Amino acid sequence: MISIRETASISFRALMANKMRSALTMLGIIIGVTAVIMMFAIGSGANRQISERFSSMGSNMLIVRPGADQGPGGVRSGAVNTLTVEDAAAISSECPAVAYAAPTYGGGAQVVYGNQNWSTSITGTTPDYLFVQEWTVASGTIFTGQDVRSATKVCVIGQTIADNLFGNEDPLGKTIRVRNVPMIVVGVLGEIGANAMGRDQDDVILVPVTTAQRRLFSTSRTGSVSTIMVKARSAELLDAAQKQVESLLRMRHRIRPGNEDDFSVRNMAQMVENAKAATRTMTLLLTAVAGVSLLVGGIGIMNIMLVSVTERIREIGIRMALGAKKVDIRLQFLVEALILSLVGGTTGILLGTGGAMAVSGAFGWAVEISPFSIVLAFGFSGLVGIFFGYYPAWKASLLNPIDALRYE
Repeated sequence: MISIRETASISFRALMANKMRSALTMLGIIIGVTAVIMMFAIGSGANRQISERFSSMGSNMLIVRPGADQGPGGVRSGAVNTLTVEDAAAISSECPAVAYAAPTYGGGAQVVYGNQNWSTSITGTTPDYLFVQEWTVASGTIFTGQDVRSATKVCVIGQTIADNLFGNEDPLGKTIRVRNVPMIVVGVLGEIGANAMGRDQDDVILVPVTTAQRRLFSTSRTGSVSTIMVKARSAELLDAAQKQVESLLRMRHRIRPGNEDDFSVRNMAQMVENAKAATRTMTLLLTAVAGVSLLVGGIGIMNIMLVSVTERIREIGIRMALGAKKVDIRLQFLVEALILSLVGGTTGILLGTGGAMAVSGAFGWAVEISPFSIVLAFGFSGLVGIFFGYYPAWKASLLNPIDALRYE
């Protein structure tokens, strides 16, 4: 039996005898592995970015949103806000696992200062909102509880607002007009950046929630709010805080046992897992599509190897006449198929890694090239070569030496 080294040398020379055909045969494997590596890198990067962005918002946060009231006949109206400022105050004072609770109510508005104007988001809230979001005030101060009780016309602006309306001018003490209502700037938020959804959080104006309700936006229900942002005392107490909030709101809203809640509580940790699960599903789907290219490449290897067997029948006959056994012939063609797939796989890994980095640089996407994806792609390309190369190798080993020598 011929040694593996000699078989590999013979196989390599046979492939190099027709370089163009060998290169084209590897193309399907190269494309498939490149696509797999890039999909894994982009998917893993997206998962990491989601985790980082949600972590920056705090892993011990709950978001309470109003549900819809039951209309006549059990039909949901979907138009009534069921949460109030008093609900937020009760959560903050009566739920032991809760550190802070801040109501929010607002909307979009055009903001004017001098001859400058800017379209932005107005959030009516309380001073606790900064503690819930873990935001800071870069200059000035946040409005007070007294401002909330009196519906004072004051505001705290984000850095994007300060840059676009004031430029290099100090905004503190200046008066801006929000929906034609004059508002005095008492503070500027520290730079925050984008949130988990990619929205610029510096493009915001905070006002007392009562000011938003009474002076800027109409409310369908006195004191109603859009959401209540809740911060648990620790990540370990998040589930306890959620149960306490749900129990308290059911009691305050007089919801009978067995009836549905007229609010919903969203756990930030659950939101992270849901977002990551969706990303993983999309990554697996795209990787599966990319894997089809590997199968197509494997079929290409099998077709070319079958052609190669037909072209080299006399060579096979001569080798058999000189003492080569069936296993030697089978091994030679199997090694040729394996070389094609592994060289194609290695090339695909290099191209996929480079392509992922190029996508990251061009579009600013987060990518993460894991050793697992490289090993998986390389191993799968080798299996493809063995699987699709076996039949041509087996067919070559079954040739009759005499018939093979007579073949023209």
